[in-house]
Amino acid sequence: MSSLHDLMRHTRVVADTAEYLRLPDLGAAEATTNPSLVLRAVRLPEYAPLLRDPEVRAARVPEQAMDRLLVRFGREILERVPGRVSTEIDARLSHDTDASLRRAREVIGLYEAAGVPRQRVLIKLATTWEGIEAARRLRDDGIACNMTLLFSFMQARACAAAGVQLISPFVGRITDWARQQAGDAWDAAAHEGDADPGVRALLRIWRFYKARGVATEVMGASFRQTSQIAALCGCDLLTIAPALLGELAASSQALPRRLDPTQAGPAEDRAELAVGRAEFASALAADDLWRAKLDEGIAAFSADTHALLELLSA
Repeated sequence: MSSLHDLMRHTRVVADTAEYLRLPDLGAAEATTNPSLVLRAVRLPEYAPLLRDPEVRAARVPEQAMDRLLVRFGREILERVPGRVSTEIDARLSHDTDASLRRAREVIGLYEAAGVPRQRVLIKLATTWEGIEAARRLRDDGIACNMTLLFSFMQARACAAAGVQLISPFVGRITDWARQQAGDAWDAAAHEGDADPGVRALLRIWRFYKARGVATEVMGASFRQTSQIAALCGCDLLTIAPALLGELAASSQALPRRLDPTQAGPAEDRAELAVGRAEFASALAADDLWRAKLDEGIAAFSADTHALLELLSA
């Protein structure tokens, strides 16, 4: 029995890839995509033909073509997984609630026109104040969201208050920040397992949610190594890149359940769920990690969105 099989007994495993031809070998229940993953895929010969798909080319403007391309990838993914696919809204709209709403509804409309029910799609939005507000309003339309680029407990509180479907704390990038700040003083061995900064950040959120009975799903993301995954075995979901899924599949090391919602333990925080815009903004201004990684993530996804648009305009 492989480590991956062990993990799948306790956690819903999600493939972090747009390369849908690999999915049958990965065994994941769901898949997550983003502009960077789609850009990487269309640069490969087996996926490049989607750039010339008639549905994509029929779009009047590049942004419409891009959304059609993302939905084509999503549809191919859904033919190969039993669960949901996450499709990301243009990252350049991360601070524009109304524009994010329009694009999200258009994306869902494209899926539904192709016969895909909205229950199988998660709309990915950056966890800005504007993104959370868009997710709240989409929830009222029966459209579920996956809140990405999440680095802080405050973001998780605001998402819970908005009743969003799912959040994706970025475990690896939180740990990256801690390592960068420590520099030469970083002790890798002292930051394994439960001592990993990204793991600790997710556990804080997960315990708070379970103690409060929050229905929002927690999906760990952006893993750097299998030890982070092992420390979170039992989390609601984990989205994992194919390379790490391969490592887990090749390993015979037992992965016991570490997180059990029936024995979650007390929350570390007594904070109320309700979060106001001023409180959110104040916390963001005071949190260097959150502010830097959020800006960095939006900039990177925006750059890859621009690169996709250039390919579609060629």
